[in-house]
Amino acid sequence: MHYYDNVLALIGHTPLVKLNRLTRGLKATVLAKMENLNPGFSVKDRIGVAMIAAAEREGKLKPGGTIVEATSGNTGIGLALAAAVKGYKCIFVMTDKASVEKARYLKALGADVVITPVSAKPGTPDHYVSTAQRIAKETPNSFYPDQYSHPANPEAHYRSTGPEIWEQTEGKITHFVAGIGTGGTISGTGRFLKEKNPNIKIVGADPFGSIFKTYKETGKIIETTPYLVEGIGQEVVPPNVHIQYIDEVINISDGDSFEMSRQLGRVEGIFCGGSSGTNLAAALQVARDLDEDAVVVFIVCDTGEHYLSKHHSDEWLKEKRLLEPQKMTAGLISGTKGDHAPRSLVWVAPADKVSDALAKMNELGLTQLPVLEEGRPVGSLRENRALAKVVRNRHLLESSVSEVMEESFPTVDVDASANEVTHHLQSNPAVLVEEYGRITGIITRHDVLDLKMNTTGPLS
Repeated sequence: MHYYDNVLALIGHTPLVKLNRLTRGLKATVLAKMENLNPGFSVKDRIGVAMIAAAEREGKLKPGGTIVEATSGNTGIGLALAAAVKGYKCIFVMTDKASVEKARYLKALGADVVITPVSAKPGTPDHYVSTAQRIAKETPNSFYPDQYSHPANPEAHYRSTGPEIWEQTEGKITHFVAGIGTGGTISGTGRFLKEKNPNIKIVGADPFGSIFKTYKETGKIIETTPYLVEGIGQEVVPPNVHIQYIDEVINISDGDSFEMSRQLGRVEGIFCGGSSGTNLAAALQVARDLDEDAVVVFIVCDTGEHYLSKHHSDEWLKEKRLLEPQKMTAGLISGTKGDHAPRSLVWVAPADKVSDALAKMNELGLTQLPVLEEGRPVGSLRENRALAKVVRNRHLLESSVSEVMEESFPTVDVDASANEVTHHLQSNPAVLVEEYGRITGIITRHDVLDLKMNTTGPLS
């Protein structure tokens, strides 16, 4: 029989995967280090078990103890996996910026989760690190790992991630790209690779708004501005950021991070989080000027399943004004309406009473409705025209909708461009959306106006 003693034995030894379609036109080889294939689906599994093992050796974590940590989610998951195997309790403090999927995952692993406001500044009582430190002090027999300063964090990558990449590339790696959050991944891996070959370039991928690019180039710490990517970037420099091993820091926007993350799944089949998109964007930028002998390795930090309610959601991207207008289709416009619109298509049948149809429109605040028969459009009901007819003839209220309806709204395919939708709306108050022979949505002029207000750049 062949089996592992427990799930912790599955951590590490993640494969490298060559990118093919996203790297067309590039001479360099670009490889993804698949940390999303760890049992907890992230690179942080490595440090979770390492920090617990160190605490056990040092006598800081005793049987029945409680692990308390501040986390954006993934380190918590790594710690929770190890705690489940070893029998420890866990309390994790996260900000309200972290995805709900991560919080639910931690709870599913048996941990308690405390949520604090992301707006709280470092050093204030409500900051997630301060909150975790307070809970640790108040909890008997507790252990506070502090991934930002615990030496086992970068050491885990020095002893595992770095050697794996060196061996997998047969020492041919020329560039290593990773995000900078706690600093563990890039510092530990970078240190190992630099010891093997000082010419290997270590590149930090960092969100616009974080401090690291300016800190690397000037030694100064600037005031941060908000960004949406989770798990990387900082307001202060953690002790585990060993800047001497980092050759360059590249800033990547939220929009590029999320777009690259989504493209990595759709084009290469690698389903990942936003910080992986940050790393990929930086890796492609680095690879652009390299020759065929270059080998660029970047970290796929975690799985996209942790962000199904975030950047893998068109609705969320639209809310954050990051949904790219040139990629808008009729289906996306119809499916990402604001709170003013009903969640599902509202329609009436030709045999419905006019009074009932008008009451429905009044109740839902609608000014036009499609008239459908057996799922196909046969007409439209426009409030102003219907009311004008009723004013002239009150008896029409008891008549069927077919007596007052107008011609049907034009129909476009679900994949029709925003430009095609806009063209139809120039001469019609609404457009119907068809998907595989079914009418699934309606788009009004108000919807397009709302879309233009919530996207950047012209619709096409």
